[in-house]
Amino acid sequence: MKHFWALVVFALILACSTDTTNRNPYLQEVRFRFELNLNLPLYNDLNNIGNPVYVGNSGVGTRGAFVIKSSLNTFYAFEASCPNHSPNECSTMTIDGQNVVCSCDGYTYSLFTGQLLDRPDDGNRYYDLLFYSAAQSGNTVIISN
Repeated sequence: MKHFWALVVFALILACSTDTTNRNPYLQEVRFRFELNLNLPLYNDLNNIGNPVYVGNSGVGTRGAFVIKSSLNTFYAFEASCPNHSPNECSTMTIDGQNVVCSCDGYTYSLFTGQLLDRPDDGNRYYDLLFYSAAQSGNTVIISN
């Protein structure tokens, strides 16, 4: 019986994945933690549902992050670099209402879902926005990866 359990534990160890590939081949996995104080004028728009804010501070993601309040206590944060290009001179997206647009190819992404809204039907693989964690603690929103 002891050998059986040793074999089971060994099988479980072998079954664990050590795959460290990125969620998106174009974007690096950048570790960061950044706090947004909702009392500051710079982040005041986040007190209202549907008003996105660009956080371009050094050390926040690859090219910064977009943060949006989607309901009373729910925030979403996404990488600001276009998910379908390696970071370059045109890959930092811009806010267009409640969406963001990649200036490299003109693709539009929703800040409520992170999905590519005008996905081409050409058989190629296209990536949605890279999601970051966003949590509210009092008057602070903490975004991290």
